[in-house]
Amino acid sequence: MNEVPNSAAKPAAAPPAPLLPAQVTGDTSAAVAARAAMVARLEERGELGPGPVCEALLALPRQILMPQAYVRRTGPDEMPPCWDLLSWSLPASREELLERLHSGDSVAIQHAGEPILGRIPGPRRGGVMTAMSSTMGMTAGLLQLLDLRPGQTVLDVGTGAGVTASVFCFVCGDKDVVTLDIDPHVTEAARERLSALDFRPAVVTGDGAAGWSDAGPYDRIFVSFAVRHVPQALVKQLAPGGRALMTLGTSAPSWPGLAVIERRPDGSMEAELRAVEFGHRAGAGFDRLFLSAAFRSTITTGDGRTQRSRLAPPPDTARSMWLTLDHLYPGLVRDFGAEDLTIGAPDCASWMRVRAVGHRRWDVTASGPRDIWAEIQDVADRWRAAGEPGVFRLHFPADGRQRATSLNGALTWQLSPGETGDSR
Repeated sequence: MNEVPNSAAKPAAAPPAPLLPAQVTGDTSAAVAARAAMVARLEERGELGPGPVCEALLALPRQILMPQAYVRRTGPDEMPPCWDLLSWSLPASREELLERLHSGDSVAIQHAGEPILGRIPGPRRGGVMTAMSSTMGMTAGLLQLLDLRPGQTVLDVGTGAGVTASVFCFVCGDKDVVTLDIDPHVTEAARERLSALDFRPAVVTGDGAAGWSDAGPYDRIFVSFAVRHVPQALVKQLAPGGRALMTLGTSAPSWPGLAVIERRPDGSMEAELRAVEFGHRAGAGFDRLFLSAAFRSTITTGDGRTQRSRLAPPPDTARSMWLTLDHLYPGLVRDFGAEDLTIGAPDCASWMRVRAVGHRRWDVTASGPRDIWAEIQDVADRWRAAGEPGVFRLHFPADGRQRATSLNGALTWQLSPGETGDSR
């Protein structure tokens, strides 16, 4: 897709916010050093380059946006899960909290839909985490792809910890930023914490899929939860010359896609779907499949039908092929932690593992009613016949039947109907 030309951006209405003084933010030398180290790691991995996003991540104190965060004290398969809520207000917790906030990993900020303000630090048992800040590598890359500039109007769909909202305020100026979340506890906390940084965007509680037309149209729209189908309300709220980004997925979390949507200056739309390694998590009402510990164990050690194959499994780098598989043969989940290629279909208990046993020879062991290996090879053949497309065009016809198509039209599928309304 073409980059949005400079002439399409609105003229600067306000300069970026200045670096925030320590006496206002409660920043510390340890926090400044932790931010610098986090940014340096992102730069070394090629996930962040010079520019306004980098400046924002260096300047914005994460411990003000997330003065409390959860750390899990039990293993990923250990039930019930146990967490500790760390708090910046407790000096003994600050070192571990800073490490967590600047690790680059996702940061959990809400347990079981609880109120966020006024919580007592300490252990929590059971339940699930219901709001978080996404991994920094993914977030930094997406923020850079937005090509943020001073004076742009921005709709931030899925407030979470307020990290992306704070970057939008820093770069674009807070008066034209709207951040939207379905959870009133999340928006209440974000409003207070953004205000502590002297940012006062519009913080709105509402349905993320519906957007917020009152302040539109927007030059940039950023959605931080996965959708099955591009919400038409958000497309309508995109200004000429504008760009929107969102994770597009199915019930399986293994092979996400990134929808990049642009409205040309003449009002027409151009959109594409890119296969990506990581995507945002699904919102409420979007049921996601997963491989339980017991099912993973069955796949790893279980007996099944074994066949010798000279067909190589498609490489992990062929992400657009795996993305196509996810849409043409839905319901598959991959265990990326397994030594061999391991995929299961939780709904019908089908599974498959592929193990190299010699030069151009693989043992394919499978069980259940689905022939997952045949499905993979079918999609791989169709993907290669279509010229191994790396991206797909997205089409938004008037009848609402959105579809993705390879550039040559040889490979196409209809997107799953329905949208999540969760703005987290």
